Amino acid sequence: MIRKDQKTEVIDANRIHPTDTGSPEVQIAILTARIGQLTEHLKVHIHDNHSRRGLYKMIGQRRKLLDYLMKKDIERYRAIIAKLGIRK
Repeated sequence: MIRKDQKTEVIDANRIHPTDTGSPEVQIAILTARIGQLTEHLKVHIHDNHSRRGLYKMIGQRRKLLDYLMKKDIERYRAIIAKLGIRK
């Protein structure tokens, strides 16, 4: 789970305007941080299948948000992909 101060840092780094907390970019960045932490957890706890299911659900949610952003504004999509380093 991502701590509150970490979440605040992620929001501050990815928001579009000063009161932005729910834009697709912010949601994608938060999910990316949570996915990263859960991936590290699963490297140590290989048989934790309940957490693995949660990881898959988060990856699916992030994929849906990225698809939405790609349809809505391709430049914002490319910017968030480059900023977070999601695609190889």
